[in-house]
Amino acid sequence: MVRIYEADEVEAALPYDRLIPALSAAFAEAKVEAPKRHAHEVGTPDVPGHFFAMPAWRRGELLGVKLVNVFPGNAARGLGSVHGVYALFDGQTGVPMALLEADALTNRRTAATSALASAFLSREDSATLTVVGTGNLTFHLAMAHCAIRPITRILVWGRTLKRAERLAERLADMGLPAEVVEDLVDGVRAADIITAGTTSVEPLVLGADVKAGTHVDLVGAFTPSMRESDDALVVKSRVYVDTYPGACGEAGDLLQPVAAGRWSLDQIVADMHELCAGLKEGRTDPGQVTLFKSVGAALEDLVAAEMVVGR
Repeated sequence: MVRIYEADEVEAALPYDRLIPALSAAFAEAKVEAPKRHAHEVGTPDVPGHFFAMPAWRRGELLGVKLVNVFPGNAARGLGSVHGVYALFDGQTGVPMALLEADALTNRRTAATSALASAFLSREDSATLTVVGTGNLTFHLAMAHCAIRPITRILVWGRTLKRAERLAERLADMGLPAEVVEDLVDGVRAADIITAGTTSVEPLVLGADVKAGTHVDLVGAFTPSMRESDDALVVKSRVYVDTYPGACGEAGDLLQPVAAGRWSLDQIVADMHELCAGLKEGRTDPGQVTLFKSVGAALEDLVAAEMVVGR
C-alpha cells in the first residue's frame, strides 16, 4: 500500500538541523542522478502558470519524481503559489512507496539548501537578515538562515504592507526578532544576509544598495524572464549556484546580465557539489559580496522524501 504523507507530517520529519547535513552529504557524494527538469507554461494570458516535472534517482535504492505547479497569482486568492505532489518508488523493484505533499517538501528543502550555501558564503558573524517577499517560502527561508547564523534582527519587506506584517508576526511567534521594513532600500543596506523568494520580473535587490560583506540568497526567480537582482549586483558579486545546468539554463538573474553583455556564465565560482565536496572555496574575505542563485534541484527533493519515509 502506498503511504500518503500530509503537509504536517512532512514538516515534522524535516527539521533543519537534520536536513541541512543530509543535503550537504548528498551534494558532496553526487550519487543522485537528476536530468534537467521538464518545465512548461500552462497558464493563460490572464493567469500565468508553470508546471514542472523533476525526476531523480539513486540507482538500486530509490527513485522519485516531483510534479509541481507554480501559479504566481494565487496570492490574490489567498493561496500559496506552489502546489504539487512527490511520488517515491523503491529503487530495486520500482514499486510505489509513498506520495508526499510537495509544497511543504519544496519549502523545507529549498530553505535548507539556501542555509547550507550560506554556511559557506555568509560571514559567520552575520546578525541582520532581510527577507524580501511574503509568501510561504520566505517564512522557511528565514527560519533556515536563523538555524545556521546568529541572527539578532530580521527585517521583512513585501509589496503589500499587511502581508509583510503577517509574516513578521508569524516569525515573532516562533521567537524570532522580526519586524517590518517599509523601504526595501533601507532593508538591503542594513543587511548582512538578504534572502529573496518572489516571482518578480523586475530587479528588487540592487547592487548599488548592497554593502560590502553581504551575502545575497536569490531563490524566487526560476525562469529566464524573472529576476530579483539587477546587473550591477551580479557584476559586483562572487556568484555561486545550486547546479550548473539549472542555473545556466533557467536563472534570469544570471541570463539577463549575460544577454546585456555585462557578465558571463564562466564567472560562476562554484556549485553546491563543489562547495560541499571541498573542491572549491566559498567566501575568502569578509568584505566580499557573495550571491547564491538557486532554481531548485531534484536531488534535494529525493533527499528530503527519503528522510520523511525514514529510509
